[in-house]
Amino acid sequence: MGNPKGVRRDFEALERRRFLGIRLLDQGRSPSEVARRLGVAHTSVSRWAEARDAQGKAGLRKAGRAGRKPLLSKKDLKQLKQGLLQGPEALGYETPVWTLWRVADLIEQKFKVRYHPGHVWKLLQRLDWSCQRPQARARERNEKAIRRWKRVEWPRIKKKPKRRGVRSSSSTRVG
Repeated sequence: MGNPKGVRRDFEALERRRFLGIRLLDQGRSPSEVARRLGVAHTSVSRWAEARDAQGKAGLRKAGRAGRKPLLSKKDLKQLKQGLLQGPEALGYETPVWTLWRVADLIEQKFKVRYHPGHVWKLLQRLDWSCQRPQARARERNEKAIRRWKRVEWPRIKKKPKRRGVRSSSSTRVG
């Protein structure tokens, strides 16, 4: 189950809900009624009560961050950003375009940490870098000549539909 994609869990709100549930239980409400009021499963309410009985209020406090700890620290991310600003040429690449593979290579060389290129974009998002594609247009491109070609030359050479009423050589069509 969990949250919809992109929606972060609000740990403070979850903790407030647990404490509210315990307060309602202490007021004499049944676990089922508390569960209905808070929109949770009655087993959750029972778990909260067990945690409070075993550990006191500390058992109801938020657990902290969810998931695996990041491989790169905030300091590492600042260094990564500096490396990105130097450009891929500083790493020995011929073109000035960062790709996910190149960024993964930078991370591995600088921090000795391997990231799959498919996950590098998450780090780039944290650094406020966006995905951009270079325009595949020649620098020598002549816009005026292109407009003229589209307006004059292309209509002149384009195939035109055949006139109506011309007999068909198909044996299946009458006419």
